[in-house]
Amino acid sequence: MSESAGPPDDSDDSAAGEGKSQAGDGSAAPKPLAGHRNHWLRWTALGVSFVVLASAGAAWWLYRKLDGNIRTDTSAAAELKTYERERPASVVHDAENILLIGSDSRAGDNRKYGRDDGGSQRSDTTILLHLAADRKSVTAMSLPRDLMVEIPACHKADGTTTKEQFAQFNWAFEFGGTACTIRTVETLTGVRIDHQMVVDFNGFKDMVDAVNGVEVCLKKPVDDADAHLKLSAGRQKLNGEQALGYVRARKSIGNGSDTERMDRQQQFLGALVNKVQSNGVLLNPTRLYPVLDAATKALTTDPGLDSLKDLYELVRGLRDVPTDKVQFLTVPRQPYAVDPNRDELVQPDAKRLFKRLREDTPVAVVPEDQLKGDDGKNNRENNAATDTPDAAGPSPTPTYSGNNAAADLCKR
Repeated sequence: MSESAGPPDDSDDSAAGEGKSQAGDGSAAPKPLAGHRNHWLRWTALGVSFVVLASAGAAWWLYRKLDGNIRTDTSAAAELKTYERERPASVVHDAENILLIGSDSRAGDNRKYGRDDGGSQRSDTTILLHLAADRKSVTAMSLPRDLMVEIPACHKADGTTTKEQFAQFNWAFEFGGTACTIRTVETLTGVRIDHQMVVDFNGFKDMVDAVNGVEVCLKKPVDDADAHLKLSAGRQKLNGEQALGYVRARKSIGNGSDTERMDRQQQFLGALVNKVQSNGVLLNPTRLYPVLDAATKALTTDPGLDSLKDLYELVRGLRDVPTDKVQFLTVPRQPYAVDPNRDELVQPDAKRLFKRLREDTPVAVVPEDQLKGDDGKNNRENNAATDTPDAAGPSPTPTYSGNNAAADLCKR
């Protein structure tokens, strides 16, 4: 009894496992050793650690790559700083106003879209993007390139200074680049511009390709050699090259006016926003990366938006905005009395719109035909504004001709 009470011999099998320790021929089967198990666990832990580190390294590499794509315009920031006393103050905390500028330069890879005048700066599209303080709505207001405005004195790239003058809006970008354009917009609207983004041609194309194209509807076929565009009528999906031609075409679609081209640009941007949100791109890393890569390569921003972290914070604040609250409109304008090939503001509609944006109060948009009177004409010359009851109280909410990102333009 005293022997059985002692510790068992390491060479003996335990009673519980004795019956299972025999091989088929009656010989003893080898027993797994604790050292072998520990050895396997160590290698598993090392393998998992390697995978984690490799994933983290890849993620860091991707982050640095995307972050490095973004170009910073420090000269515009420096220029604006010298005119700080002249600039309007921000009115509503947390509301943001971002100026989006579509660069129309024909330099570098953009030469095939037109003659290169020494790589001069051009502003083909300008949109004032207002982000509501509660991030429940976004309003994108287009400014016509041919709108007659007061352009302040601006410093040119060669060190000279332009004189203050009354001229068409897109000259501001050619005179003094982004800073001159921002100051012109602030002078016109009284809205403080918090950030700016300049987007070039090729970047726009790549973004459309990254979401696998965007659908549009055409009432008539298009054949425009200047815009590199040939399309059939009806619903169809445009790739990046086609999309660029579609938003830039002027004489071959509709009545050939810049007004109609801006409407088409707004509609396309709405369709692009809807495509990104409806397909879950923002929540799918494998689909999001190509979009981010294309977008960051296309951007030149101010120092406040020149990192992936800054852009992520901006997008994260907007990802829950319903597409029907992403609204597009053009500043109320009409043919300029002196030259019908230019535009002028419609007042008091424009002042009222600028005030709403400054104070972060709502505006509404509806398709143009819903603003027409019984005679089939607009209530005012072009972008008419009407007053509709405001859900928040008795004060009216101005309604402008425009559209939102949720609209299916093929059903209109």
